[in-house]
Amino acid sequence: MSNAVPETRDRILSACLTLLENSDGQEVRVSDVADAAGVTRQTLYLYFRNRTELLIATTHFVDDIKNADERLRPSRTAGSGQERLDAYITAWCTYIPEIYGISRALLVMKDPDARQAWESRMKDMWEGCEAAILALRADGHLTPDYSVKEASDLLWTLLSVRNWENLRIERGWSQAQYLAATLTMAQRLFVKAPPRSDYISATPE
Repeated sequence: MSNAVPETRDRILSACLTLLENSDGQEVRVSDVADAAGVTRQTLYLYFRNRTELLIATTHFVDDIKNADERLRPSRTAGSGQERLDAYITAWCTYIPEIYGISRALLVMKDPDARQAWESRMKDMWEGCEAAILALRADGHLTPDYSVKEASDLLWTLLSVRNWENLRIERGWSQAQYLAATLTMAQRLFVKAPPRSDYISATPE
């Protein structure tokens, strides 16, 4: 019986993920997920109290099957703030293509449940951005141009799925171009410039 619980839950989440990725912006109903998973609605509600909880759990399910924690390990174990920033950007930018299907589905849907699920996912991503910025500040390398919150907000915006979609899908950039440009922009935006070695004092010695 104990094995049946995670098996049924995963089957429901897998069905929800498949439906979202093939939804073309149409609402995915609880009854649709139950039918696809081969369970009753009553059984589904034993695992998820409502549709919002189901959609949020599906985004976490994607992270589990895509090994998101392992992808983020280089960022979390980085030896410096700049290394953490670069590692986080690399992890997220290379992750977007793999979650684009569910991301696009939640973005396109207009209902409150989908919006809440997407906002929950983006809150997690913002916290990752903040952690990278805080590491940069701890090293004394965060530019004085922005507060931690401002820098975190800017990094979160820079790494948005919409920006990836615009450059990769609409403008035809390669993934390598997108990643390289994002890393360069982040370096210029957030890392304090080192003192110029060619600086000449205006005060005579």
